[in-house]
Amino acid sequence: MITVVSGLPRSGTSMMMQILQAGGLPLLCDQERPADENNPRGYFEYQKVRRLAADNSWLAEAEGHAIKVVSQLLYHLPRQFEYCIVFMRRDLTEVIRSQEQMLASRQVESGLEQQAMREHFTRHLDALEIWMSKQPNMRVFPCDFSRMIADPARLAPAISAFLGILLDPERMASAIDPTLYRQKAK
Repeated sequence: MITVVSGLPRSGTSMMMQILQAGGLPLLCDQERPADENNPRGYFEYQKVRRLAADNSWLAEAEGHAIKVVSQLLYHLPRQFEYCIVFMRRDLTEVIRSQEQMLASRQVESGLEQQAMREHFTRHLDALEIWMSKQPNMRVFPCDFSRMIADPARLAPAISAFLGILLDPERMASAIDPTLYRQKAK
């Protein structure tokens, strides 16, 4: 079984990786992308994931670990493994604002208007949800970003139960830094 943390970019996937690590689940990640002002605690990425569509031969390394896979790449997970996917959901206004902030800090233009980006993300998430529901080797735990920050003591045990792994819910909850919730929709 492989634990996958997924969602749109800037939806809280790095936070969830921190939570799982604090709870006692080993992560498969590297330090290729260092922490920065946008993710001061780090990105928790594994560079081989970026090439998942072309090469998934390494994925057995992730068994018994949590690995972060951006939502667009979930389609390329090979069928021979079982996946428990913690899928981060976040208000699209917050996702878009967070992406714009990150791009601005890197002095990069996004190239898409907010409405076009919102429509693209909505179509992607709708199609992905249908696709994941039809995959016999995938179980999905939808996790709302703002609820995780607001009530980690309730959600941490639910995540542990979903994964079927005895994790430390108190340590999971304490891994959250609410001050990093900077792009709020309301």
